[in-house]
Amino acid sequence: MPVEIRNVTKYFGSQLALDDVSFDIDNGQILGFLGPNGAGKTTMMRIITGIIPASSGKVLVNGVDVMEDAIRVKEKTGYLPESNPLYTDMYVREYLSFIARLYNVRNVKSKVEELIEMTGLAKEQHKKIDVLSKGYRQRVGLAQALVNDPDVLILDEPTGGLDPNQIVEIRNLISMVGKEKTVMLSTHIMQEVEAICDRIIIIKSGKIVADDTRENIAKMTRIKMQTVSVEFDREVSMESLLEIPGAVNVQKLKENNWIIESGSDEDIRAAIFSFAVKKGLTVLSMQRMEKNLENIFRELTR
Repeated sequence: MPVEIRNVTKYFGSQLALDDVSFDIDNGQILGFLGPNGAGKTTMMRIITGIIPASSGKVLVNGVDVMEDAIRVKEKTGYLPESNPLYTDMYVREYLSFIARLYNVRNVKSKVEELIEMTGLAKEQHKKIDVLSKGYRQRVGLAQALVNDPDVLILDEPTGGLDPNQIVEIRNLISMVGKEKTVMLSTHIMQEVEAICDRIIIIKSGKIVADDTRENIAKMTRIKMQTVSVEFDREVSMESLLEIPGAVNVQKLKENNWIIESGSDEDIRAAIFSFAVKKGLTVLSMQRMEKNLENIFRELTR
């Protein structure tokens, strides 16, 4: 098992950041590690990489205890922190060569060539890092995380602040890398998790509240709710829509177009239709919306 987390607790002074957290990450798995700000995601990643110690519990990476031999763990772990600290006064190729030498990579030149090709940095390799766009800086950060050919790759918000095109490019790169390595990915972008992650862990206030595939997490949500999009032929008030049996929340999207939420998983569309007939309204369109990961995340962490 590449990563084993056993009963990890972490205090910062009197503040509890992680509360008896346990999970494993399988070989070749891309794990989405989700949670609101301050939930303990970054703390957990820093403990796995040996940057900070746990207050109690055990972390094993490829069978090696991080607390007992952090250097050996770092030899086979790649880490891209959220801040992506780079030596911006160095050139791209110079920086990657420097990192490769720190890891005692045997053939530095060929390794750097491989990383530049893999991460799409060929056109930028002779530029200083401080003139690169944020997207290319993230590519450099990902390249340095891969320079030691790690078995385990830890990525903390790897697409934060990137434009949509850059997000897709980095996402594709992570998917490619994830075919051969174990990847732990922290992000707030739900579409990213749905697109590339095999498994999802959701953490709240230092405790795991969900750990499964996306499909199974959808089934285990504590709050049963359905959402329907409906368009009427004329204006209707929010107050009257809340009279529909089962309706707990309504939201106006645009003129005559509404989102209606029910507090149960029973189909509310018949009640909406009956409401329309009673009010003399014509239903132009009505569609039941599938629950997505963002809804699930909000239900489990609010």
